[in-house]
Amino acid sequence: MKVKEYKRKVMIRKMTTHLLQIFIISSFVLLWEFLSRWGIINEFLFSSPSAIFELLSSYIASGELFSHLAISLYETILGLVIGTVLGLIIAILLWLNDFIAKIFDPFLVVLNALPKTALAPIFIIWAGTGVKGIVVVAVSISLVVTILSAYSYFYSVDKNKIKMLNSYGASKWQILTKLVLPSNLANIIGIIKINIGMSWIGVIVGEFIVSREGIGYLLTYGSQVFRLDLVMMGVFVLAIVAYLMYLVTNLLENQIRKIYSK
Repeated sequence: MKVKEYKRKVMIRKMTTHLLQIFIISSFVLLWEFLSRWGIINEFLFSSPSAIFELLSSYIASGELFSHLAISLYETILGLVIGTVLGLIIAILLWLNDFIAKIFDPFLVVLNALPKTALAPIFIIWAGTGVKGIVVVAVSISLVVTILSAYSYFYSVDKNKIKMLNSYGASKWQILTKLVLPSNLANIIGIIKINIGMSWIGVIVGEFIVSREGIGYLLTYGSQVFRLDLVMMGVFVLAIVAYLMYLVTNLLENQIRKIYSK
C-alpha cells in the first residue's frame, strides 16, 4: 500500500507540474495578446501572438519554414555531435595522462574565457562562409565547455573506488571503462543538454553573419526590415525545436538508465 501511495503522489506531482507549466505559458500568451489589442503595449515593437501565428501558418503553408529549419537543424546537430564527441575524447585523453592535463589546464581556462561569438567572423573566414563555417562556430562554443566539464566529472570520481581497482591490478583504461564512464553517464547526458543550447547559439550567430537561409537569417532579416512578427516567429520556432531536442535527450537518458539498472 505504501508503494502504491508513493507512486500515486509522484504521479499527482508530475501532473500538477505539467498543468502549472501549461497555465503559465497560456497566461503569458493571453496577457500578451490582450495587452497588444488594447494598445497597452506597442504592437509594432512587440508584435502579438495572433500575428505570429498567422505568419507562422503562412510560412508552413508555403513550405518556406521547413527549408530554413532544415538547414539550421542540420548545422546544429552537426555542431552538437562534433563538439560533444570531440570534447569527451579530449577529456578522456587528459584524464588518462595527468601530465598532459596539467600542461593544458591553463590554456583551456583561457580559451573558455574568450568570447567565441565575438570571434565568430574569424572562424568563418578560416573555415569558409558556408555550412562549415557555421558548424565551426557552433563547435567552438561547446568544445571547451565540454572538455572542462567532462574532465572535472571524471576527476571527481570516488578515489577509494579507484584505489580498490588499482589494488586488483586494473589498468587506467579498465578503470575508465568500468568505473569512470559508467558512473558519469548522467553527467554526460547533462553535458549534451547544455550543448544543445550552445550549438544553437553558435548556429544562430553564424547565420547572422553569413547565411542567406536558416532561422538565424529569418531573425536577422526580420530585425533589418522591422518585422517584429517575423523575429518573434523565429524565436518561437527556435524554442520549440530546442525543447523537442531536449525531450529526445531525456528519452535517451531514460533508456540508458534502464539498460544499466538491469
